[in-house]
Amino acid sequence: MFGFRKRRRQALREQPFPAAWTSIIERNVAYYSLLPVQDQRELQGHISVFLAEKNFERCGGLEMTDEVRVTIAAFACILLLHRDPDYYPRLDSILVYPRPFVAEKTTKGPGKFIIKGEEVRVGESWTSGAVILAWSDVRESVMYPHDGHNVIFHEFAHQLDGENSAADGFPLVDDEDVAEEWSQAFTDAYEKLLDDVDEGRETIIDEYGAESPSEFFAVVTETFFELPIELQEEHPQLYDALKHYFRQDPAELVRGIEGSPGSA
Repeated sequence: MFGFRKRRRQALREQPFPAAWTSIIERNVAYYSLLPVQDQRELQGHISVFLAEKNFERCGGLEMTDEVRVTIAAFACILLLHRDPDYYPRLDSILVYPRPFVAEKTTKGPGKFIIKGEEVRVGESWTSGAVILAWSDVRESVMYPHDGHNVIFHEFAHQLDGENSAADGFPLVDDEDVAEEWSQAFTDAYEKLLDDVDEGRETIIDEYGAESPSEFFAVVTETFFELPIELQEEHPQLYDALKHYFRQDPAELVRGIEGSPGSA
């Protein structure tokens, strides 16, 4: 079974990539233009597998189009570059609403009481089964690719975080040296963010990352890909840990574009 799946995925990666899909990516995914040609081709292959294996469901009257599917798949698959991925094995479906949606929320009250309520959200990731996204917020991520916020990066970082069965901000890392580096850099940066939030200091990392280690990983994933130079300057150890984990160096890619002939 595993061998069949591997062969099927390889066949999907080798299929010609539709020109219409390439146009969507070039229009909506700014990071794509930073990648060398071989990485663009690798990304296209991952997108083909992702779209073949994952179910997209329209919610709240959304019209499900190739632009919706390909845009979401492209951002999700950027996180899988330069590895032999299992394509988010716990994920079956991506549910897409046209705008922010209402989700149930439970919080601990005094004693053993549980308080139930509702909360408006733009994204949600379940540890098993689904990612939920608001297309309006995806469009915001497309329009402002360097503001440090990308709901797809955020929710799919949660999926990576949960692959080792514990959504704790420490994703599955095969290399022991990288895991040790990650643990130290992550802990130091997370504690600094907690202090910054307590003291009201501004930071390149969104303060929502102080909610929990899991949210911190999701938030710094957004920052790593959208504000890489700023993150590298403010948190060099964390940046290096993320660079080794994702096997990408977006700061170097940005500097390469900025230093290329004809750049402003």
